[in-house]
Amino acid sequence: MATPTGLITVDAVSQAFPLDDGGRYVALDRIDLDIAEGEFVSLIGHSGCGKSTLLNLLAGLSQASEGGILVNGRQVTDPGPDRMVVFQNYSLLPWLTVRDNIALAVDTVYPQLSAAERQDTVERNIQLVNLSAATHKFPAELSGGMKQRVAIARALAIRPKLLLLDEPFGALDALTRGNLQQQLMQICQESGLTAVMVTHDVDEALLLSDRVVCLSNGPAARIGRIVDVPLPRPRDRLEVMNHSDYYHLRAELIHFLQEQRRLKQQAAAHR
Repeated sequence: MATPTGLITVDAVSQAFPLDDGGRYVALDRIDLDIAEGEFVSLIGHSGCGKSTLLNLLAGLSQASEGGILVNGRQVTDPGPDRMVVFQNYSLLPWLTVRDNIALAVDTVYPQLSAAERQDTVERNIQLVNLSAATHKFPAELSGGMKQRVAIARALAIRPKLLLLDEPFGALDALTRGNLQQQLMQICQESGLTAVMVTHDVDEALLLSDRVVCLSNGPAARIGRIVDVPLPRPRDRLEVMNHSDYYHLRAELIHFLQEQRRLKQQAAAHR
């Protein structure tokens, strides 16, 4: 494996899945990627290009068929508290309150801390996402945006080195999504958190990211392009959209996606 140059090193990673007919489907083909500490990276591409597959590999939820992944110099072989995933569907335990959902994670990862220290960690992260008024509510009593804030607070409470986000705002209305994007940017910047996010939204990717990794169509998806996003931080949505580089960057991402769609249509026509 190559010598790591960042917090995360994805080294020649390929991922294949067995098919019923004895063959195999290659989802990812020789992915190489370095991610620096404190960097926010988005993964974009059409459905089936392996974005979530790569996220699962980073999380340790599955193992690569070839190649490997290092986080902080250690090979990823299974899930761990240094990497936390925020899913689109929130993944909260419905029989636990907001506080108890977060406390369960803290108690599991940090049993060596005193009860007071664990409680302080829970309360601090509840305040971080502005949910102090909802601490005793159950998930069924919360809006979608509030549920996602609980999921983010639970992830942050165990102090991960890497935050992995799988279309975390995809199911939310535009206003809630915008508010949560702003909160996430602020949290990541203040804590120096490293994040990798899967998204289909070009504008979301540009707003949040330091780099956008564009994956080509599957099967055997590869990194087709990496777009640097040199927009100054801290960022505000309106200021970002008014920046002189914004529409050039947006056009570059959309052109890539349109080209991949054209290639997919051509491939389908020749089958």
